[in-house]
Amino acid sequence: MTPSVSHRRTDTRRNHDRILAVAAEAIATGEPSFNAIAKQAGVGVGTVYRHFPTREALVLAVYQREVRHLIDVVPDLLAGHPPEQAFRIWASGHLARYMMTKRGLAAALQKAGASADGVTAAAFREMVEAIATLVAANVQAGTVRPDVSAETVLRGLGGLLYLDPDDDWQRHAEDLVDLIWRGMCTPAHPGTS
Repeated sequence: MTPSVSHRRTDTRRNHDRILAVAAEAIATGEPSFNAIAKQAGVGVGTVYRHFPTREALVLAVYQREVRHLIDVVPDLLAGHPPEQAFRIWASGHLARYMMTKRGLAAALQKAGASADGVTAAAFREMVEAIATLVAANVQAGTVRPDVSAETVLRGLGGLLYLDPDDDWQRHAEDLVDLIWRGMCTPAHPGTS
């Protein structure tokens, strides 16, 4: 591979990532135009269309990126914290922020229609797998009952969608996570961290 090809790929990846980051913020706050996204990302509008030929493609890519961030943080949390704390940090921090700030993304996904169904179904499965990893680590540590269903835990955490970013959302998130924790923990570990 020649240096110019490698440099182009690096630029292409950088542009792609920058467009997605800007689009994520723009979608969360309203109906962004490709022109506005291009300007804020520091690229031409043609570059945006080259990466994402339709608004639907852009919305789906933003959604996949955001879910990927949630999934990818799980191993790091488990490596750096005891399993209970990793679960609590992920649920009341990462997942809560994601759910609270992605209301605009949810509306955009609804507009994307049927093509979003496969992407959201895959994301749901990935989220269940992430929670299953956290639950399994806690089962191994003896803090969570082995019969806990990761899918049920995720459905319970769906209440995080109703957090108000202008209220004491962190406390409310921690309260919900604590309620769910108490329902899944072993009798020997009923308390909070």
